[in-house]
Amino acid sequence: MKRTAILLITLLSLQFGFSQTLNHIELDQKGNEVLLGKINKIGLTQNTFNSWFSKNHEDYLVNKAVAKKLKDSLKQYEIKVFLGTWCGDSKKEVPRFYKVIEAAKFPESQLQVIAVNRTKEAYKQSPNHEEKGLNIHRVPTFIIYKDGKEVNRIVEHPKETFERDLLSIVTDNKYKSNYLIANYMDYLLQNKSLDSLKIDQPNLVSRFSEFVKGSRELNTYGYSLLRSNQIENALYIFDFNSKIFPYRSSVYDSLGEAQLEAGNLNEALKSYYKVLSLKPEDKNALEMVEKIKLNTANNDKK
Repeated sequence: MKRTAILLITLLSLQFGFSQTLNHIELDQKGNEVLLGKINKIGLTQNTFNSWFSKNHEDYLVNKAVAKKLKDSLKQYEIKVFLGTWCGDSKKEVPRFYKVIEAAKFPESQLQVIAVNRTKEAYKQSPNHEEKGLNIHRVPTFIIYKDGKEVNRIVEHPKETFERDLLSIVTDNKYKSNYLIANYMDYLLQNKSLDSLKIDQPNLVSRFSEFVKGSRELNTYGYSLLRSNQIENALYIFDFNSKIFPYRSSVYDSLGEAQLEAGNLNEALKSYYKVLSLKPEDKNALEMVEKIKLNTANNDKK
């Protein structure tokens, strides 16, 4: 009995240690290396990652005058970075970010970097879910904290440069990040009930339509909710997106997928028919309509 207990504790310890491994590498479905979980610069300069990290790091010319202004003020903050080593924007922007904070002498102890996945089961998620509750719908995302509280973030890419964006954040903090509507919708979902948001939807659609950066902004955000099992919230976002972009077939395709996950077969069928009304030869919609019909027919026979 004692030996069994010791063995169990050892196995649990090994499992915990594995889950906390720094610079953990896995192979994706295509056999490509990806980093997952907590990483650092060493991980990014090894294996296949070094080919893009080192080149983009070396090629970037830092504005030394702006970086010098950052030296003292930036040290009062902590930064958390979420990236995907499979993501083109991460490959381009993260090396540049490192070069800027190195020029600004930012303490490595105040930087945390997490690599997320892109599989359907773990979309924009890390093994230990450091992204939970942080609205990571685009990568890379750079979150700037002070005294443990988020003060701002740079999403996907800087508006000007990392030097100038960071300086704006640590001076007057009037900086507005990319994908403002996705960020604000996340705030609303965390602070208001779905029922109240549904009632206010026409007003919100009218207000946000001119600010949203294309149909992909809320679509990507919706998938981050769906893959983290926040199905009702995802349904609301996909439906909201279809009101802003009523003539985009892709928004109804995403809505149909979420309705299927929620078990709403009739509503999903309507969404896929809407896709076909806008794009009659859409292969996925045609397949999904047949699958739903077959599923419904089998259920009726039971």
